[in-house]
Amino acid sequence: MLNFNSILLFSEDPKALVEFYKKVFEKDPDWTDSEYAGFMVGSTAFTIGPHDKVKGKNAQPERLLVNFETKDVEKEFERIQGIGAEVIAKPYHPGEMESATIATFADPDGNYFQLMTPMEF
Repeated sequence: MLNFNSILLFSEDPKALVEFYKKVFEKDPDWTDSEYAGFMVGSTAFTIGPHDKVKGKNAQPERLLVNFETKDVEKEFERIQGIGAEVIAKPYHPGEMESATIATFADPDGNYFQLMTPMEF
């Protein structure tokens, strides 16, 4: 069985993304190495680094959404909106799932990420 280990987010300007995600995660990176920085978010590593083929903003941000769980989506939504994240969707209940709440933001590179209540399967 596979275990999901990490996400590597490439950028033309990784330093700007690291500064942004420091505010989102409310902490400094757990490690840095040359031009890379990594945050432990729950049990997953969220790593940011440079890539010579990545230029500008994400042209298809809907292709991959990174989800961060929180029991209080509304409170975290207000906090993250306050740091200047672009709001894509204010908190809402998806479909018939009244117990679930989701909100969507874009980071400075235009990558989408979501806040969501823990899902029970």
